[in-house]
Amino acid sequence: MRVLLAAVVVIAGAGAGAAQADDHADCPMASAHAHRADVDGRHDAVTGVPHEGAVHHFLLSPDGGTIRLEVIDPAQVEARDRIREHLQVVARSFAAGDFALPMRIHDQVPPGVAVMKKRKAAIRYSFAPTEQGGEVRISTSDPAALSAVHAFLRFQVRDHGTGDPTE
Repeated sequence: MRVLLAAVVVIAGAGAGAAQADDHADCPMASAHAHRADVDGRHDAVTGVPHEGAVHHFLLSPDGGTIRLEVIDPAQVEARDRIREHLQVVARSFAAGDFALPMRIHDQVPPGVAVMKKRKAAIRYSFAPTEQGGEVRISTSDPAALSAVHAFLRFQVRDHGTGDPTE
């Protein structure tokens, strides 16, 4: 009788475990993790730098913000140089109103892009190297452009999961 009862408990437990696993298939966290993995994979392909070896930050400022990408290991000189090349392309492309790179990485048009394209003459993008990579500084005195830049950077923070402040 004890063996039969143990078998029933094990079978019932296995069924519950299977049901729980099925419940997680629709879990928003599982979807968020899959989405982040897709973003990371596309980012790796576009930048040529594996996301595991780099850290991304999107920082808001009163006149715009900064996109910063740096290697984690300072000995990764080739990756650091690829980052610098990539960010110089980003600065030139954005200044020209070309946002194909973030659209490829995120598989969608990020918020703010339409206004940033429309008001490209009012926004300045400047690249600067950092010790372990580089950054693109975005600045404007145009209120509509500033709102768009902030929307764009907030989206980047969320979609890359950087944890940077959004205010």
